[in-house]
Amino acid sequence: MSQKVIPYLLYEDVAAAIDWLGEAFGFREELRYAEPDGRISHAEVRVGDASIMLGGPGAGYQNPRHTGHFSQLVVVQVEDADAHYERAKAAGATILAEPADQPYGDRSYRVEDPEGHHWSFHHPIAAPTPEEWGAQRA
Repeated sequence: MSQKVIPYLLYEDVAAAIDWLGEAFGFREELRYAEPDGRISHAEVRVGDASIMLGGPGAGYQNPRHTGHFSQLVVVQVEDADAHYERAKAAGATILAEPADQPYGDRSYRVEDPEGHHWSFHHPIAAPTPEEWGAQRA
């Protein structure tokens, strides 16, 4: 069995997150689970061959938008970061960093979604060795 890492992000309004992530980032909904009151407590979205799970928070949840702090960054590889940036910008994503070439060989940009989660979208433009851009191999 192959191993995967699947981010699980909590949203106060999972239904709105599903819609916005589709419009802004191109995610497509795979499934949703609704509670008896109609609130969605779990969903899965996909882009390419990657999945992200979304969940409704419990009572102790503190939305990054409300606290003013973020604690994670979801990195997604896309075909064209510039075109993806235009789509996200048109959907109202808060731009944190414009598209730019990075020393590690990617072109990327960063955004914040409506609930304060941070995202970084990349596409490769070169293949420098880690040593060439200042990293050290373990």
